[in-house]
Amino acid sequence: MDKIEHQTVATNGINMHIASIGTGPVILFLHGFPELWYSWRHQLLSLSSLGYRCIAPDLRGYGDTDAPKNVREYTIFHIVGDLVGLIDSLGIDKVFLVGHDWGATVAWYFCLLRPDRIKALVNMSVVFQPRNPHKSSVQISRELFGDDFYICRFQEPGEVEEDFAQMDTASIITRFLTSRDPKPPCIPKEVGFRGIPDNPNLPSWLSEKDINYYAGKFNQTGFTGGLNYYRCLDLNWELMAAWTGLQIKVPVKFIVGDVDLTYHIPGVKEYISKGGLKKYVPFLQEVVVMEGVAHFLNQEKPEEVSEHIYDFIKKF
Repeated sequence: MDKIEHQTVATNGINMHIASIGTGPVILFLHGFPELWYSWRHQLLSLSSLGYRCIAPDLRGYGDTDAPKNVREYTIFHIVGDLVGLIDSLGIDKVFLVGHDWGATVAWYFCLLRPDRIKALVNMSVVFQPRNPHKSSVQISRELFGDDFYICRFQEPGEVEEDFAQMDTASIITRFLTSRDPKPPCIPKEVGFRGIPDNPNLPSWLSEKDINYYAGKFNQTGFTGGLNYYRCLDLNWELMAAWTGLQIKVPVKFIVGDVDLTYHIPGVKEYISKGGLKKYVPFLQEVVVMEGVAHFLNQEKPEEVSEHIYDFIKKF
């Protein structure tokens, strides 16, 4: 880990912290919520040893990267703009892109908006959902799961932060990272996030040191930056109108665990297996469903995930 280099890059009006290691073709790794560059620690080490330059930023609002105060500065255009500015600053023309969770959503949009900068994409957990011209994803979530669904609960600025403030940060991180409940997460207000079962024993793939690294950073920054991504979902939907119906035209490999809550959202399995995803991602070349693996697959099964990434990108 001490071979990983850290630097700050000015991009798109913010200062972005990046972790990087290795030389060769560039792989850009995008983390999710509530995470950091650190979620890719295993992949940075293994793929750099195979001849790649691996770069994992703290995304806007996270860790040691700036967190603008204005909620409206967390649209998909801001986030993709940060990443285009980052690779421009580093003098990089094209990258292999790897995303997970919110990082996967950002990666889909990066490929939609700037396919000229992407050689190939390995995306995890979150499928590409084409824009519904009539309803935003928040509206659809509310209709499917009700107001207690976590995405709906995250919408009101300050509300979830207040809930989180009553809990130990390490406990919040542990609850998220170790959850293996594939049901859609619904959090009634009266119960709050304290109601998510706490796992007293960490799994073998997650150490106290790992939890403390995340907790240390989130203690400094709070969770608002990451939550603002959810709060811009409706705004993204409005701003993306001109891209309705557009396909993603880069080579893609998609990986998901069969215990991942995203895989159990009604209709997702069928969307993947019956050609729905392929319709909107025509250059989808491989789909991998990892047996017995939950949401944070890049940390739970680091060697396999690194191997899956390498097996795909070495073709290009």
